[in-house]
Amino acid sequence: MISQMEGSQAVAQSVALCRPEVICAYPISPQTHIVEGLGALVKGGTLAPCEFLNVESEFAAMSVAIGSSATGARTYTATASQGLLFMVEAIYNASGLGLPIVMTVANRAIGAPINIWNDHSDSMSQRDCGWLQLFAESNQEAVDLHIQAFRLAEELSMPVMVCMDGFILTHAYERLDIPSQAQVDAFLPPYEPRQVLDPAEPVSIGAMVGPEAFMEVRYIAHAKQTMALERIPEIAAEFEAGFGRAAGGLVRGYRIDDAETIVVALGSVVGTLEETVDAMRDGGEKIGLLSIRSYRPFPLAAVRGALKGAKRVVVLEKSFSVGMGGVVSADVRMALSGIKLRGYTVVAGLGGRPITQGSLRRMLADAVADRLEPLTFLDLNHEVVNRQLAREASMRRSGPIAENLLRDIGGKAEKVEVRP
Repeated sequence: MISQMEGSQAVAQSVALCRPEVICAYPISPQTHIVEGLGALVKGGTLAPCEFLNVESEFAAMSVAIGSSATGARTYTATASQGLLFMVEAIYNASGLGLPIVMTVANRAIGAPINIWNDHSDSMSQRDCGWLQLFAESNQEAVDLHIQAFRLAEELSMPVMVCMDGFILTHAYERLDIPSQAQVDAFLPPYEPRQVLDPAEPVSIGAMVGPEAFMEVRYIAHAKQTMALERIPEIAAEFEAGFGRAAGGLVRGYRIDDAETIVVALGSVVGTLEETVDAMRDGGEKIGLLSIRSYRPFPLAAVRGALKGAKRVVVLEKSFSVGMGGVVSADVRMALSGIKLRGYTVVAGLGGRPITQGSLRRMLADAVADRLEPLTFLDLNHEVVNRQLAREASMRRSGPIAENLLRDIGGKAEKVEVRP
């Protein structure tokens, strides 16, 4: 069914079609509309049988998800930003226990300072927690990835995050194809848990494990992620056969066959990059794009195969490791180990800063000419940064950084003597 709707409401419809039995919710922008939509479906009886639990925190939401999944219920929740960080202890528990929880992460920046807009800092901070991470390029893909996520989670008995860009996707209205219940039922079988807490057969889970077995437990989580590298593209192919459109998979290449320069990216910026690539192709530049759809497990072989023929690779990422540089870039470099090409990291869009075609074209022109710095911050205001660094060098009580920057940008900067 084709409908014009908000991305969050479309995701709510998609999750409901997967027949979850427990939904635990704590609101935090920009995921709130998703759980609001699901709550309305439960209250109205459209989604039944399903228990919708309002909890007092994000930590409680994941704790409830762990309990419900452990008793054999298909379980869903959603979060973002600081909410994801508040869950962290329980997030590790969910993956360590091998529970097939599906969670939407409406990607949002992490404070301080407080910022409610989009970047990928939140889910990237949990890249080692043991959850699978699938990234949506569009709202249609977000709809489709949630259906695939339940299938993947339950086959492997592992939790899955479906990551979609906050506000850019969650609050955007567009025409979307919402599958029928019959289509989803044919693709997603009834949940048959691998482990169940049953009062008739009492067991304990998550108890103390010493050095004699802990490494093996962790290795099994790694082995399952490796299995996911095979199942993700297989499930995506089955989805395309059943629903008539492609979605998901490990990576997706765009005009990369003869590309000398390839940009690597995740999420909604892929659409803007495609238009930029087309424009630069029209100008004679051999540029392509590789979209990473499965960030965890990271598809080393697929990335290597897609990039090995290029002369240079530019990794555009909406997060970074402070004091080090690119997050995704480190994984890409591992994939390209032993292959000689020029590699650049471009950090962009932090805190929701717009990523424009103009800025991308200028940056890529520099990359093609090999003028780009190894680590570049796209559209960084160097003047205001240097002013604050000079202020801190000259005054012990230099004041709060964020507020100083805002005053400087607003034209109220005090004169600061820069020391040589």
